[in-house]
Amino acid sequence: MSPRTHLALLPLATFLLLATTPFLAYAQQAAPTDPAADQCSDPTVDGACHNVPKALRLKLIAIPTILVASMIGVCLPLFSRSVPALRPDRNLFVIVKAFASGVILATGYMHVLPDSFNNLSSPCLPQKPWRDFPFTAFVAMLAAVFTLMLDSLLLTFYNRKKSGRPEAEGGAAVADHESPAHGGHWHGHGHGHGHGHGEIITAESAVVAKPEDDEASMVQLRRNRVVVQVLELGIVVHSVVIGLGMGASMNVCTIRPLVAAMCFHQLFEGMGLGGCILQAEYGAKMKSALVFFFSTTTPFGIALGLAMTKVYKENSPTALIVVGLLNAASAGLLHYMALVELLAADFMGPKLQGSVRLQLISFLAVLLGAGGMSVMAKWA
Repeated sequence: MSPRTHLALLPLATFLLLATTPFLAYAQQAAPTDPAADQCSDPTVDGACHNVPKALRLKLIAIPTILVASMIGVCLPLFSRSVPALRPDRNLFVIVKAFASGVILATGYMHVLPDSFNNLSSPCLPQKPWRDFPFTAFVAMLAAVFTLMLDSLLLTFYNRKKSGRPEAEGGAAVADHESPAHGGHWHGHGHGHGHGHGEIITAESAVVAKPEDDEASMVQLRRNRVVVQVLELGIVVHSVVIGLGMGASMNVCTIRPLVAAMCFHQLFEGMGLGGCILQAEYGAKMKSALVFFFSTTTPFGIALGLAMTKVYKENSPTALIVVGLLNAASAGLLHYMALVELLAADFMGPKLQGSVRLQLISFLAVLLGAGGMSVMAKWA
């Protein structure tokens, strides 16, 4: 994640903190008077499912398993250049990306959003204000609007920054310096680096194509990079939250199916993110950073939950409120990114608009991805 993206998140984090501070204080005071307070504070309410040694073994297995599944998922599209059928300009890449987008969409609707509703409507929280107002839907709506604002402002910032750079006439490279496509085999050997008659052809083609085609491609490239950063943000927030909950839980009946569901989720969600990273044409350092953050956030959350086992109580009012609000914000972000930036951008784009058959196959892929992730909601 770029430093600018983190700075842009400060207003949202500050707003959530200031808005929920009085509610947190009220919850801490009111929770003990709730009839369910004793039950909420008792760690043995899970009955036979509460098993500390087995839960610890499952979590220690989950950390490397989820890490490997995440790395495989996000790295597969990045190595697709060696497979002609999986290159970004091929139909199979579009279909696989549609499937992964369906997984991301179902993650928001079927996993993150219901978890937030359960947290913020828990009997461990006081009736007022948490069960008198749909905070989950409200925060998800604000997060979607904030994501739109962040998306728009970042794109405007990048466009102004790039357009302000001086460019040489005729044959100047328009690709960003981080992009491997700059002078690479994807765009041929032109841009004024040819020799003999090849140089003349390149210069002529650059004069004809540069004013419109190159500028349009650069705008799309910047757009793809903004999508990657914002999407990574939503995935990282959700992954840390769910990893924290898994690491702190001692419920074997919950952890066991959750490990399998998280491996499936991270594999295909990683494929969707990896496809976006590939289209963003980042350099090796930025790709490595994005892969690292995606792959390690869930294992890090589990490790953090393990370290906070004696301090963190998932049924405490503070934990329910913080996790519920973070899940709601993550759900709104994932909904916006999946529907607007991934699915709508592809289905309204020229490639899918030019082929009804490819549109129908991609729709089927979206339904399969969303359906598979929805089935996982039965166990996790």
